[in-house]
Amino acid sequence: MRRRLVILGATGSIGASTLRVVAAHPDRFEVVGLAAGRDAAGLRALAERFGVRHLALAQPNDAGIPHGERALCDLAALPEADLTVMAIAGMAGYAPTLAAIEAGHDVALATKEVLVMAGEEVMRRRAERGVRLLPLDSEHSALFQALQSGAYQPACVRTDPATPRAEARVAEAILTASGGPFLRRRELDWRRVTVAEALDHPRWRMGPKVTVDSATMMNKGLELIEALHLFALHPGQLRVWVHPQSIVHSLVRFRDGALLAQLGVADMALPIQYALTWPDRADHAPVEPLSLAQMRGLEFEEPDLSRFPCLRLVFEALPRGAWTHPILTLANEVAVRAFLAGRISADRIAAVIEEGLAAGPAPFEAIVRRAEATVARFPTP
Repeated sequence: MRRRLVILGATGSIGASTLRVVAAHPDRFEVVGLAAGRDAAGLRALAERFGVRHLALAQPNDAGIPHGERALCDLAALPEADLTVMAIAGMAGYAPTLAAIEAGHDVALATKEVLVMAGEEVMRRRAERGVRLLPLDSEHSALFQALQSGAYQPACVRTDPATPRAEARVAEAILTASGGPFLRRRELDWRRVTVAEALDHPRWRMGPKVTVDSATMMNKGLELIEALHLFALHPGQLRVWVHPQSIVHSLVRFRDGALLAQLGVADMALPIQYALTWPDRADHAPVEPLSLAQMRGLEFEEPDLSRFPCLRLVFEALPRGAWTHPILTLANEVAVRAFLAGRISADRIAAVIEEGLAAGPAPFEAIVRRAEATVARFPTP
């Protein structure tokens, strides 16, 4: 029987890769719902191509498509769905993720901010409802694959508390990072970095917010927090290594000294397909297989935290507790939006995050207001 999917973020890069997987396996998947941000025409075209009746948009539109948070939540919880793919950027994915979980749907999650903002709550509700949270990011998919065995299960899919805990065997979980466009820039002055430069990623094609996060390496900081929750780890178990070739997507060092890694080409279709077919593996993918020749000369190095202050702030914040997590993601989201709009220079992104952490715990809305006030104080570049 085909697995029935709802895809939120259908017109973005993750949505496009998900639909590539669907098109490659028409016998395994059926799309029953699609949502996007504001691209009504693009959403309609996808609905016609895949025969989808249930649609939603985040923004008001003239096409008669239901819109707003309520419409997204209703679509995420669509009764005829089996699995909800959550690929809406930023904190807009939080409420629909909870709606899908409450409806009893497994969730394939690409929106890292959901777990960074409210990982404890989301994982608690997941366990109560007995559903699985399947990682779509290539790094977390790699950890997920390395952690599984016939006897142990990772926290994100463990529905029986008596099942042996995969994280109990972990010494280190190592997330790899491409280093983004500025890894080799000799003189990196964040005050002079332009939007076009920040969006010129050497390996991945992603939405603008995620691409800027990759340039500052804040994306890797948010992924550390996401890994804490997905796999029930603690900060002392987490590491980041820069790997410019983006072939080794993450590694797990076990307590017995074994080091397991997952390797693949830099194409999101592969981790997406694994999440959609889990616990099975499909017999083919819409991706060129990795050859042994491509693995020559793989490089690894520790990140220079003096060059990437956003990542440094995350490492400093993690031991302080979960109250720092929503500040890290929401302050960053406000700052990146302001940078993309030309309101602040790139060096101010870290400054907004740092001021948010210094101000201490607050509700989500207050964190956003504080960050916006900080942005407003900076002169326009």
